[in-house]
Amino acid sequence: MTSAYSDLGLELMVTGENAGQWGDKTNANLNLIEQITGGYLEVDIAGGIQTTPLDVDDGGLTGKAQNRIIKLTGAITGNQTVTLPVLMENFYIIQNATTGAYTVELKAVSGSGATVTWATDDKGWKILYADGVATNTGIYDTGFSTTTGDVTLTGTQTLTNKTLTAPKIVTSILDTNGAELFLLTATASAVNEFTVTNAATGNAPEISSTGGDTNIDLNLTPKGIGRATFNGQGKIQSVAEKVTTEATAATGTVNYDVLTQAVWNFTTDASANWTLNVRGDGSNSLDSIMDTGESITIAHIVSQGGTAYYNNVFQIDGSTVTPEWQGGAAPTEGNASSLDAYTYTIIKTASATFTALASQTQFA
Repeated sequence: MTSAYSDLGLELMVTGENAGQWGDKTNANLNLIEQITGGYLEVDIAGGIQTTPLDVDDGGLTGKAQNRIIKLTGAITGNQTVTLPVLMENFYIIQNATTGAYTVELKAVSGSGATVTWATDDKGWKILYADGVATNTGIYDTGFSTTTGDVTLTGTQTLTNKTLTAPKIVTSILDTNGAELFLLTATASAVNEFTVTNAATGNAPEISSTGGDTNIDLNLTPKGIGRATFNGQGKIQSVAEKVTTEATAATGTVNYDVLTQAVWNFTTDASANWTLNVRGDGSNSLDSIMDTGESITIAHIVSQGGTAYYNNVFQIDGSTVTPEWQGGAAPTEGNASSLDAYTYTIIKTASATFTALASQTQFA
């Protein structure tokens, strides 16, 4: 009796055959097993509509299907079909790394049973399983993949230390009857966004935090100088504004950076009249962070000693702006032995053009 071969090409030797060759043939089998369990192969499927077989080479190392990891490459100009042999039970890690907006389908050579398809924009990896059943032979996607297309997750999924390229997560929130209440979409792209779509009239989306601690912060932190924008009417129960305390005296030109505080508190008595210059920060102008038709309100608190001074020049981005003062007249002095609070509401009316509404209030 001569040797036979397994579905994956391993030589199955019988007693009395291959005298003096068992060592070489055993080593060949071991090399093939090593390739089957961890081998990597790139397969070029470039061209128009065609079928590319991933074959098995009995007793050899040249069979394409005798590798664990397979990368499909080439510029395809039509939908492609890739086949695996029938009666071969195995799993594979396969990537569609072709170029061209066409599908790639993987199926058993018989053409029956389940198949796995990469969509036209799907250039990801998939972990696949071939069941090796003679009837209704099928190739199955195990559900673990990395892709540039849409991925549907069902059941409970945990992603740990995964790198996702421009992922989009879409989740439907259903009521007890299975009707959709909200549609949550998170997209990472050139402009990252998270949206909540109201699926039924009268359903107000709510973002809240729960847990054992009764005091849980919910932080919205835009990147860089980005802003959190709330459109439409809103209800605010309580807002805490950032106060920066400055242990220096007001004098010369002081720069008010609106990106780092809403209230600026000078705790050392002013030593001379001063210029207040309002800007975004040292790298960003106020003009660059505000849109026309927007306003911002800031407070500037200055400690005064026995000799009082006042804010006699007001600037925005280094250019002097004459405010409209409460009561109709600009202050000409400060208030001795007091705290003088200056409040400015700045309205952007055009590019680099502002209207400032100002007031000076004494606290003693």
